[in-house]
Amino acid sequence: MPVAHKDVFVTTDFPTTAGSKMLEGYRSPFESTVTRKLAESGMVCLGKLNCDEFAMGSANETSAYGQAHNPWDTSRTPGGSSGGGAAAVAARLAPAATGTDTGGSIRQPASFCGITGIKPTYGRASRYGMIAYASSLDQAGPMAHSAEDCALLLSVMCGPDTERDATSLDVPAENFTRQLGDSIEGLRIGVPAQFFADGLADDVRTAIDAALKEYEKLGATLVPVQLPRTQLSVPAYYIISPAEASSNLSRFDGVRYGHRTANPVDLQDLYKKSRAEAFGDEVQRRIMIGAYVLSEGYYDAYYLQAQKIRRLIANDFQAAFKDCDVIAGPVAPSVAWQLGDKADPLASYLADVFTLPASLAGLPAMSLPVGWGAHQMPVGLQLIGNYLQEGRLLNVAHRFQQVTDFHQAEPKSI
Repeated sequence: MPVAHKDVFVTTDFPTTAGSKMLEGYRSPFESTVTRKLAESGMVCLGKLNCDEFAMGSANETSAYGQAHNPWDTSRTPGGSSGGGAAAVAARLAPAATGTDTGGSIRQPASFCGITGIKPTYGRASRYGMIAYASSLDQAGPMAHSAEDCALLLSVMCGPDTERDATSLDVPAENFTRQLGDSIEGLRIGVPAQFFADGLADDVRTAIDAALKEYEKLGATLVPVQLPRTQLSVPAYYIISPAEASSNLSRFDGVRYGHRTANPVDLQDLYKKSRAEAFGDEVQRRIMIGAYVLSEGYYDAYYLQAQKIRRLIANDFQAAFKDCDVIAGPVAPSVAWQLGDKADPLASYLADVFTLPASLAGLPAMSLPVGWGAHQMPVGLQLIGNYLQEGRLLNVAHRFQQVTDFHQAEPKSI
């Protein structure tokens, strides 16, 4: 069975660039755990997939190698940062792809391209050999057409890897297909008021409401819940993730590997020019923000406060899960936008408001196609579960896909 990998997983058979000139032509001497496990299961790698540079972006527009395009409308973004994978699966170029999700980078492109994608609990899948953006948030996951396909892939991808990855959970591998056939009669679906406030496009709201009604027909019960700090997830995430990025990307200095400037005057000049020449604008922007919030005099005011908010967001989810089994809502405030429409970085940051809370809390979350919005573009429903509840999420998505055919639709462009 063929699979294609996001270009942040290092592989020995293909170059790994992370969408950056910094790693142009780089070949890893070792294989990432995720790609190795999939290969050992019998999957054949088709190649690498475009992504935002170092996975930093929400539209696949920051890659040094050009933009990926949405197969449903090639003038629109496929989402990011795993947009290359979502586009490839949606266009039937590959039956499945790997992605990484730091703040929504599997769920948002899955929603924009009308496919299914899941981010497991933080630590479920090994980060060994996955080029780091924000180490406390990054998590690998699969993208495919159906929840059943994602369950098969995730069963192989997950498992303890504590010898290579210090953040790996010492939790045995699990067969996530085991629960797919379970009934969802009596399932309590939490519907957060904050996910349906002003800012959510009417076409997305209509598709999500219709999907929730379908779940009621299947025997589930809708329960109103509160996630009061949803809006705070944006500033918290865009302090924590750049801080970790500035640390992780400090290794790309032109000395050991990666791009090296020609004819530097001295070592300091080598550092400056190598990084300035090879890093794109968005990566430089996040490195600068991260260095600032970690600097003396600002660490307590920004980074420490953001970490406290992160804990409060996680507590909000635990309070909500006392009243429900899963949480449902939109993945993004709108359908895929036109390429170039969100040239202002802050506009693209705000588009992550519904995916960021689960990432900050380290919870499993997924997107599945549930309808159509403006311009006949796909709309995804986000399902969020409690820790280590991937099997339940996949079961809930699978039951919906058994009575609908949104996941089987093909873009007209193919």
